[in-house]
Amino acid sequence: MAFETLRTDSFSRSRTEMRRNSRPYKSSKWMLAVAVPAFLCLSLLQPVQGAWVDPDTPKAAKAIKALSPDDKREYELVFSDEFEQDGRTFHDGTDPRWTAIKKNDYTNLALHFYHDDNAVTTNGVLNITTEFKTNTYKAFNEKTKKYYPDAKHVQSAMLQGWNKFCYIGGIVEFRAKLPGTAEKGGLWPAIWMLGNLARATYVGSSDFMWPFSYNQCDPKRRRTQEINACDKIQHYGMSPEFGRGSPEIDIIEAMQGNMKEKLPSTHIKRPYQSTSLQVAPGLEYDRPVLMKRPKEGHWYVGVEYSERNHSDLNPFFYGTTLQHKPKSLSYQADALSSNTQLNQSHFDSHHLYRMEWEPPALNGSGGYLKWFTDDEYVFGFHGQSLDFMQTEIPTEPMYLILNTAVSSHWGFPQPCPDGCKCECYECGNSDCACGLPEGYCDNFPAHFEIDYVRVYQAKNESKHYLGCSPPHRPTDRWIRGHAERYMEEDQKRPLEPITTGGGACTKPADCGGSNRGICTSKQLCRCKDGWTGPRCLAHDAFYDFELSQTKPDLDMRNFVMPRGLVVFIALLAVGFGFAFNGSLKRQLSEPKYDPVGNASSLKSPIQSQTATSSYQNSTTGTGGKSKDITYCVIDERLVNK
Repeated sequence: MAFETLRTDSFSRSRTEMRRNSRPYKSSKWMLAVAVPAFLCLSLLQPVQGAWVDPDTPKAAKAIKALSPDDKREYELVFSDEFEQDGRTFHDGTDPRWTAIKKNDYTNLALHFYHDDNAVTTNGVLNITTEFKTNTYKAFNEKTKKYYPDAKHVQSAMLQGWNKFCYIGGIVEFRAKLPGTAEKGGLWPAIWMLGNLARATYVGSSDFMWPFSYNQCDPKRRRTQEINACDKIQHYGMSPEFGRGSPEIDIIEAMQGNMKEKLPSTHIKRPYQSTSLQVAPGLEYDRPVLMKRPKEGHWYVGVEYSERNHSDLNPFFYGTTLQHKPKSLSYQADALSSNTQLNQSHFDSHHLYRMEWEPPALNGSGGYLKWFTDDEYVFGFHGQSLDFMQTEIPTEPMYLILNTAVSSHWGFPQPCPDGCKCECYECGNSDCACGLPEGYCDNFPAHFEIDYVRVYQAKNESKHYLGCSPPHRPTDRWIRGHAERYMEEDQKRPLEPITTGGGACTKPADCGGSNRGICTSKQLCRCKDGWTGPRCLAHDAFYDFELSQTKPDLDMRNFVMPRGLVVFIALLAVGFGFAFNGSLKRQLSEPKYDPVGNASSLKSPIQSQTATSSYQNSTTGTGGKSKDITYCVIDERLVNK
């Protein structure tokens, strides 16, 4: 213990010095408390591609290499669905990745009705079932412009990722088993892609949009391409003088049938797989004749086929003429298409189907499309091949479609047999038998099994994008401004919001198991974080970044705070809370005396005062005179006596 006499101005100076020296220490704790959550949140605010990756995807499948020999880039997984959870359904509003539509198909002379009950996951695969089942619906007569009741006798399913998951550039790979058998025709299983500006089977959205991939101003074609490069003023966030559309890429369309029948103009026999790019505008004059090979100079050049002779030009499909009134609104679409030989094993077991897509440069040049079956190159071409009609390798955000269709012009007798009207196609109706493929009715029920879907993009590749409405290819405002084109007459909106929980349950297994959800006392599912759908069977999927530089709606009912921002605010609040709590605890735990340094510093108050004269103006004096006060120093701490 020691007693010293100290001047009050010197003591005040020492307290000030102590506080000044302690500020960096306290500030660093505050900064740490705020910086840690801020750093974590900033990482969340970056594009999180893994938000679309199914956690059931094997680790070995998270990265792959391209099969194109000149592509040495590393590819990382950006989307996957392994379909491992049995019982998943895909009704509108129940799944973040897919929507199973429920409507009549008006396209391609379709004989089926799409029903959302016909797509479900079983035994670790997606099962698209096609069955003989009658559906009645309200049809529209184009001549009378009136609705009338109609019926179709085949029920199937289509899953589409429209306006949910889209991408530009990369590799898509499926593992699938085709429905039916190799020799019995009539089914049309397909895995394909479409630009997000058109919605498959919703013909109002595809008119004058499908399948354009054209960015040239041609006054003759201006009226047939709704968003064209001639328009100097565009709306809905579109760029002026820039052509847009909805091209189509067919990864696989399988044709079954008589395996012994020789087909014209090709060495490929049934069953075969068609792979195609459908693009507009197409060749209007001197077109190739169906079932004959094109004349030199009358079709696209530079197209490649399998070196093992397993694929060839598709002479049965060169494109489609889209008829409109007046005739000046009609236009031609072309199909660059190949057929690849299949066999019975493709209908008995799962095989790999892959498409590698490299978009062109900003000026539309370059790029390529290449198709592979079981890792064998079967078809492809580069952007130079499209110079024939000045079209481009697609740069539109495209979504995936999985379906089995039935059409009277796919695998059915062509032309219609003599003495047959080919006006009905019902199994069990003797009047219809002459127009059906041999063994057609034995196909039902048929199951198209898809084991997985995976999409990869090259690391650090500026031409590869995620999102259905990226800034340079926006679609969001266009779709919202033309919503009626993308939905049925009785719908309120094109897509319902995703439901999380609320499905009926009696046990945790009904809600995906204890890791995904719980069954509440009200016998309703409540999903755990990361899982969604009425019964918590689907892994959540989302873009954790802004997709389009469009102006937000002023209607706050449509406002959704970005997930990353929510997490940022929450963690920031937690950080401030910890910092404030720590500061409060330190204040409450401080002793009633103030530390001023070691005792030796108190022995020379005059020296200390002189050394810190710049701080004296902030102390409280007594008319400029010093006042002596006695203090006690205990363990080098000052205590007011």
